[in-house]
Amino acid sequence: MSRTILLTTTLIAGMATTASADTLRLLTWGGYAPDEVIELFEQKTGHTVEVTKSNNEEMIAKLRATGGGGFDLVQPSQDRVMGPQMEFGIYKPIDMSKIDESLFIPSMLMATMANTTVNDEVYGVPHVWGTSGLVLNTAEAGDTVKDYTDLCDPAVAGKVTYRLKRPTLIGFAFAMGEDPFAAYGDEEKYKEIMGKVEAKLAECKPNVKTYWGGGDELMNLVRSGEVTASMAWDTGGWKLNDDNADITFVAPASGALGWIDTFVLPAKGQADDVAYEWINFVMQPEIAAMITAAAGNFTASAGADEYVEDGLKAKYQNSFPQEAIDNIKWYPPVPAGLEAIEGEVLDRVQAAN
Repeated sequence: MSRTILLTTTLIAGMATTASADTLRLLTWGGYAPDEVIELFEQKTGHTVEVTKSNNEEMIAKLRATGGGGFDLVQPSQDRVMGPQMEFGIYKPIDMSKIDESLFIPSMLMATMANTTVNDEVYGVPHVWGTSGLVLNTAEAGDTVKDYTDLCDPAVAGKVTYRLKRPTLIGFAFAMGEDPFAAYGDEEKYKEIMGKVEAKLAECKPNVKTYWGGGDELMNLVRSGEVTASMAWDTGGWKLNDDNADITFVAPASGALGWIDTFVLPAKGQADDVAYEWINFVMQPEIAAMITAAAGNFTASAGADEYVEDGLKAKYQNSFPQEAIDNIKWYPPVPAGLEAIEGEVLDRVQAAN
């Protein structure tokens, strides 16, 4: 029996159980509700859990079709909460008095609450998260690359790769001292920021070996040594570290770019109390570590990294000291019109000589 299971079993043995047999209908992503976690929850509470695996698009479609019915807890990404709620009214507010806030990493909880607030009501709290930032071969790139714009440094010329996608625009903007998220409500200001980023990316183009399109392509470029500095996901960097200790994920000085999958209550959910129990249960550090083992990403549970497998814990703590966590730039909902601006910028960078 693993250390995590032993700790968790001991934890549960000391808790009172309830006789309620309410069922929690959970609409979530693969890996977010492992069988062993469900078993422990059912053992503790007497409730049952029915899991439907899905993704953002399907979650919204299912809830739209039923007006927010059919499920008791759903897990859309935080940028899929405010907009759908304002447009379709498919969620209900969260009663924060029923959430044990002490279980959460404070900066993540505050960011998600802010990004899911509609008419002064909070609709989401954070669960699983991940980031994009820098994946570097530190033996080759040395200390040269500390932020996104350092990918343009002559020291790594011809050894750089990133995507011609939205995260690159956002990352470069932050590294250039701008705040693109703060400009979301001002289209002209956003165009101005994107204009500066476009000029920088065009200037940087000779440094880029290739613009990667898929994860396998990226991993092969870094593994082969063709690329020593890239923009990529944290989990990709940690996976590469298993093969080469010199390669790792580094949180950029201006902040890694973060996504969070949330907990949200559907408008017509019928087991809110069970949903709150589930949230508080899975955010316990020992339980959250089990979810990390299944999903591959960390959760917003404070202290859960101490319970994950030692190798992954070391990589996480190396990439994310507390100041790097607090400096993550979390993606807010994208207003209409901005993606068109970004698309035009990316097209011009692609076409630039």
